[in-house]
Amino acid sequence: MSILVNGGTRLLVQGIDSREGTLYTEHMLACGTRVVAGVSPGHGGTWCAGLPVFGTVKEAVHATDANASLLCVPASEATESILEAADAGLRVIVCVTSGVPAQDMVRVKAYLRSVVSVDSVYAFEGGVRIRGRGTPVYLIGPGSPGVFSPARCMVGAMPAYIATPGKIGVLSRSGSLACEVTWLLTQAGFGQSTIVGSGNGPIVGTGFVDVLSMFEDDPLTEQIVIVGEIGGQEEEMAAAFIPDRLTKPVVAFVTGQHAPSGRRMGHAGAIVGDYAGTAQLKIDALESAGVRVARSLDEIPGLLERG
Repeated sequence: MSILVNGGTRLLVQGIDSREGTLYTEHMLACGTRVVAGVSPGHGGTWCAGLPVFGTVKEAVHATDANASLLCVPASEATESILEAADAGLRVIVCVTSGVPAQDMVRVKAYLRSVVSVDSVYAFEGGVRIRGRGTPVYLIGPGSPGVFSPARCMVGAMPAYIATPGKIGVLSRSGSLACEVTWLLTQAGFGQSTIVGSGNGPIVGTGFVDVLSMFEDDPLTEQIVIVGEIGGQEEEMAAAFIPDRLTKPVVAFVTGQHAPSGRRMGHAGAIVGDYAGTAQLKIDALESAGVRVARSLDEIPGLLERG
């Protein structure tokens, strides 16, 4: 078993006929992912990467029974593409697009909290479309490298060679560090259950706490590695969640320990304020929660328990 994606995932690629969309699709197919179709408005009835292309997500879901989507669309189109996927009944949406405006993500998160099942009844209240309560939508990203369950399913563009099946869950805000840590674990003999790149924006869909909860419930995952970074509150919220809710051992690393205040480091989510978001504050919070915190990436494998 794994979280979010598995051998039963049937994937759509929104924006499949873009350069990135085609490259991602070919990579995922080579990794064994069941990519069933693409979506490109105005190009329904065509083919790309050997797959049928539909004009809307709803048409693609109806024809292929897809249950997940990868978004390879410009930032200006990401919001509507996410909402379209959710409205079509998809419950796992991975957005690799970076640069989605924070205001758009506030709107997306508010809407996704109300989206529950494909057969929900729509109503209009004060001109706003509303739905009932039910099954949540898991949006990974924006700015996510993807979700990878080795030997089962790849949604995104992580290199396949870095991973091997196993029992370590990996959760990272940074795509490059997700790959680096996964490769270090593989070299040290620790396989992975699922690698989740939560996204590099200041506001992402599914945060650390939700992913940690999924890892806790996953029988295949026995230990968890968190790769945090400066900025935001994901690590602090995880630290508040871990003591009472997690039974599995957690190891963490926080990058940006020498980052200057007020300067963005790498991407929009990695910025330190004067009194919040520093690496040391995050390290202190995690250690107070009983997490073993590595001071360098190379230390991570040595802090894990060998079964």
